[in-house]
Amino acid sequence: MAQLKVKQDKSTIGCKPKQRETMRSLGLKRIGDVVVKEDRPEIRGMVQAVRHLVTVEEVE
Repeated sequence: MAQLKVKQDKSTIGCKPKQRETMRSLGLKRIGDVVVKEDRPEIRGMVQAVRHLVTVEEVE
């Protein structure tokens, strides 16, 4: 199964509280953090909600 590599590029300062919660639930706490998650619709939706703060790559 494919996986997604999600990296936090921007700060959550000034973001809406729901976006901060989404970042935390993805496992991202500070700029430069990288997590690898399974490519599932739930994760894609979370990444879509904070797409202006992260970069995403597909990993085999």
